[in-house]
Amino acid sequence: MSADTGSVSVRTATIYRLVTLQHVCPYGLKSLDLLQRHGFEIDDQPLETEEEATALRQRLGVETTPQTFVDGQLVGTLDDLRRFVGEDVPDDDAESYRPVITLFAVTFLMALGAASVVEDQWISVRSFEWFVAFTMCALGYLKLRDIESFSTMFLNYDLLARRWVRYAYIYPYAETGAGLLMIPAILNPVSVPVALSIGAVGAASVVKAVYIDKRKLKCACVGGGSGVPLGFVSFTENAAMIVMAIWMGTKHLL
Repeated sequence: MSADTGSVSVRTATIYRLVTLQHVCPYGLKSLDLLQRHGFEIDDQPLETEEEATALRQRLGVETTPQTFVDGQLVGTLDDLRRFVGEDVPDDDAESYRPVITLFAVTFLMALGAASVVEDQWISVRSFEWFVAFTMCALGYLKLRDIESFSTMFLNYDLLARRWVRYAYIYPYAETGAGLLMIPAILNPVSVPVALSIGAVGAASVVKAVYIDKRKLKCACVGGGSGVPLGFVSFTENAAMIVMAIWMGTKHLL
């Protein structure tokens, strides 16, 4: 049914969502927000115990909550509601460059900010050095956050890791450590060969897997479980480490 207020027809929605002392369902909150943003008149029906939630699921023949009705008709879960109102449903398996683009944008702005403080100018040689170093640290952290997941994905394509599995566990520490040393430009005899080595192996691995073997894989550059396709972005990460290593070596070692 719909409520008529003048010339505007307002659709009504009833939402059943779990709200207990121990747990407030986040999907229920997202469903409620979605209904509010789309101008529905909402009848919010919180389920205050697990028993109430179980009884509702059994009555409706569904497996989960929240459940939303619009004008008396069952729409369903949050994803069902998103489809109903015409919004995209997130696909966890979809390919996306967003994680990498977001990370690059943040580390670039960090480098500009740091350069503006230290050198009193936004754009300088050091700002680009820091951009690469900050990016290496950030990518290393994402790998270290779940090193098991990263190593599993990394073993799909890295040439050295497939011959020596422990390298898949060493790589995130090496990348992070090299980046940390390159920020203040200390211990260059350590950071330069490390960055050059892992960058060269990584670039060769991407070229072989993607451009020679024509394999369609997900990249482990932002950690395991990402939807970033293995390809140009992955190669760019490794190429940047190679260029940074050559630059830092030329600047500080020669």
